[in-house]
Amino acid sequence: MFVHVRLSFAACGLAFCATACLHPRIGPDSLPRDRALYSLSLADSWKEQTLLNIIKIRYVDPPIFIDVGNMVSSYALTQTASAGAVIEPGGSSAGTLGFSGMLSATPTITYIPLTGSAFIKGLLTPLPAPSVFAAIQNGSAADAILLATLFSINGLKNQQASMQGITPADPGFHQVRALLRKIQLSGAIRMYVKEDARKEQTSILAIRGKDISPDMMADSRELRRLLRLNPEATEFTLVSAPVPSSDTEIAVLTRSLISLMINMAAQVEVPPQDLEQHRAFAGFEKDRETPGVATLIRIHSAKAKPADAFVSVNYRNMWFWIDDGDLESKREFSQLMTLFTMADTSPRENLPVITIPAH
Repeated sequence: MFVHVRLSFAACGLAFCATACLHPRIGPDSLPRDRALYSLSLADSWKEQTLLNIIKIRYVDPPIFIDVGNMVSSYALTQTASAGAVIEPGGSSAGTLGFSGMLSATPTITYIPLTGSAFIKGLLTPLPAPSVFAAIQNGSAADAILLATLFSINGLKNQQASMQGITPADPGFHQVRALLRKIQLSGAIRMYVKEDARKEQTSILAIRGKDISPDMMADSRELRRLLRLNPEATEFTLVSAPVPSSDTEIAVLTRSLISLMINMAAQVEVPPQDLEQHRAFAGFEKDRETPGVATLIRIHSAKAKPADAFVSVNYRNMWFWIDDGDLESKREFSQLMTLFTMADTSPRENLPVITIPAH
């Protein structure tokens, strides 16, 4: 009897030790680890989906967007212990001891295909002009964001991709975005909203005309000349229109998210045979030496998986990726993902969702 009790205590002790080893993996201690890992996985999948859709557009393959609706992770801890002994009077004794512990995780993830009129409208609707310039006000590089998001500014057209290749920008467009970047870095430009007596709001782009360096004064005059702005004015009304109605307006036409992705797709590096066989439309490789065509993003391709990629996907037995050391391309790609949040493309209001866990 004494042997049996001793063995029982030993079994319980070992089972307790096993439980103690598993305990840090569940409960409150699991929160920092799980939250970080799920956040990283969600971000990586979002990047990969975005890159895949850009590449699919290059191959005239319709883009498909899948959103993650819910993520529920549950843990189950089971443990057993057993002990027994056989004691024979005046003879030998035998004992048995056993214990086991198991931790299982059953994550349940709900995926929602983004479809319907609300989502399509969000993809096809031009980006709000005030939001584009608000991004500049908040530190986004003016030259990069204007190249990515504008069709035109005060009648000066940006480069545009189509099935036939890339149409070059008007000569003055690239000059305007370069000047705006220089003025932005000097702190001589800002954007704000002005409210009139009727409580109507107007977006104002202000370009300082005093207390700036001679070089910046010259850049400011050249910007006004290219945009045909009043050389004495310092405040200009931002409007969504092809051309301004006065010399104190800055009229812009912005791209939609789909249009922005098409222009990025035109600069995807694709195998020459895919172009020769008309599997992908003509793009940057055809027009890279044309004046007025600027690099928007660099997306490489090869048969082998890249070793150092910011994001990579496999499509048509080829690997496509953005190099992790290419800061400009990473910036443009990240900017596109940010613009997705600016355009309200979510159709999920009142959407019934059924989640079925798989065990």
